[in-house]
Amino acid sequence: MPAANPVAVITGASSGIGAEYADRLAERNYDLVLVARRADRLRKLAATLAAKHGIEVRVIEADLTAEAGLTQVEQLLRSDERISLLVNNAGNGKLSSTTDISDADTASTIALNVVAPTRLARAILPAFLKRDAGAIINIASVMAFHALPITTLYSATKSFVLMLSRGLQGELAGTGVRVQAVLPAATATDFYDDSGVPLSALDPASVMTTKNMVDAALAGFDAGEAVTLPSVHDAALWTAYDVARHALFGATQVGTPAPRYARAM
Repeated sequence: MPAANPVAVITGASSGIGAEYADRLAERNYDLVLVARRADRLRKLAATLAAKHGIEVRVIEADLTAEAGLTQVEQLLRSDERISLLVNNAGNGKLSSTTDISDADTASTIALNVVAPTRLARAILPAFLKRDAGAIINIASVMAFHALPITTLYSATKSFVLMLSRGLQGELAGTGVRVQAVLPAATATDFYDDSGVPLSALDPASVMTTKNMVDAALAGFDAGEAVTLPSVHDAALWTAYDVARHALFGATQVGTPAPRYARAM
């Protein structure tokens, strides 16, 4: 690989948001490591991007819900000193009630949405901190703020991704290492085919293209945003939410029960 180019690692890169990130980062002269389960799609995308942008692309066929696949990517993150960006994009979610979702789908969703981004962040952060440079982009969801009867587990895992990102931002304050949380709303990807709710069931006006989502997310990244909500037009809504969150937490720091919980004498 040309030594001048930084390397970006993108999980869930074979289609959708991950593939769009790959194209956009290749435009920015990143060499790429594309990680996904579907090797045929990865190889096709890698060949297209290498020819289009003149960059080097490696592919790793790995299932991040399996220990072997996760360990393989962890080892890469710990060993390649040229990696300067990790995009934790891989995720899934069967949309179902808590009692109806299968044990296998429950385990898979937690493994991919919670365990994988945590372990991959832990694998890359020591090198980033040693160099005092690098960035992690964690793809969460607006469902981190809201749970529907069929999104209980998915929403919970995406809340984890948001809180993981916010906590890391606090840990890394004052360093040259950045973490961005990206919270897409409905986006036109394969997610819906796999989730059990087809994309056609959604209002077309509420669905964003992957191109627009990733372009907005990267604009937020360039602007230094800690949390990027591509579909939210009124940025003051996030500010108000975050201020209220801080105020609510502050209000909890009292060692006596609130008067409304006092037992009647």
